[in-house]
Amino acid sequence: MRTKHSIVHLAAAGCLAAALAVGATAGLRAQDNLGRGRVTGKVLDARNQPVEGAKIVAQSLTSQTTKIEALSDAKGIFVVGGLGTGPWRFTAGKAGFLDAVQNVDVHQLRPNTPLVLVLNDPSAAAGADEARQEAAGELADGNRLLAEEKYAAARDVLEGFLAKNPDAYQVRLQIGLCSLKLGELDRAETDLKALLDAIQAGSGSYDKEAVLAAQAMSGLGEAAIKRGDLEAGMTHFRQALATSPTSELVPYNVAEILFANQRADEAIQHYLMAIEIKKDWPKPYYKLGIAYLNKGDYPKALENLRRFVAMDPQNPAAAEARNIIAAVEKMK
Repeated sequence: MRTKHSIVHLAAAGCLAAALAVGATAGLRAQDNLGRGRVTGKVLDARNQPVEGAKIVAQSLTSQTTKIEALSDAKGIFVVGGLGTGPWRFTAGKAGFLDAVQNVDVHQLRPNTPLVLVLNDPSAAAGADEARQEAAGELADGNRLLAEEKYAAARDVLEGFLAKNPDAYQVRLQIGLCSLKLGELDRAETDLKALLDAIQAGSGSYDKEAVLAAQAMSGLGEAAIKRGDLEAGMTHFRQALATSPTSELVPYNVAEILFANQRADEAIQHYLMAIEIKKDWPKPYYKLGIAYLNKGDYPKALENLRRFVAMDPQNPAAAEARNIIAAVEKMK
């Protein structure tokens, strides 16, 4: 006959196995990337006059399905809120004009630089606009295939895009991640290192594209982990943390790697770091609860699992969290 104590440990073991599996495979999977970031800006025409009613679309470049829209007012001013930390693409468009596109790194913990988006007359650059639209479509196809986890096909499309648009070095991140998911580590490292070199060559440091650089460093860390070199992997992850201390994804990914390698205390520190950066992100609360459960700290496990369920009751993991909570509570 099973005791209450054994039931808890069986539940914990099951969750721990699931968590280890997630930690080993999640890597740099994109999140919804919503948060407290806010970007303001102005839309102008070629004569430097404000454009009213321009549609602004902010698309996360780390979560291809996440978009937020806004409209410019009579003075051409717009505000987009609810943004998570990381690279975003802002596109301004209105009938009769060519779209304007600008990529920026968004921050949640400090003000973001206001944008100026200029809409040009289509008659002045019809050919250029056609080429731009073709390139945008190719990039969108590559990102869609990546989101669908069709890594080989995504890489082919994105490499084709890069060959035609060599200045768009940022796409090397997606290409490197495709190779990483396919287990082609040498190829992944080549692209991720090339991305870091391009960022350095462009501005002399990683500061202007800190989040992008940190993602590349995290990719190199994951490649090292896949090779079985935990310490080299952690070195890359620590560099990523130092480069972009305001991105919640970096400490979360570090925590996943640490927990998967039975370093629960260090994992807990990094889950807490991710929560400190983005307190309204449910996922690290669940993983933190599992980590505390693994250590036998049931009060803290319950605290974080309950918080996770309260924040995201419809999450598929919420049912498992409720089962663990019920099992632990029976011990009292």
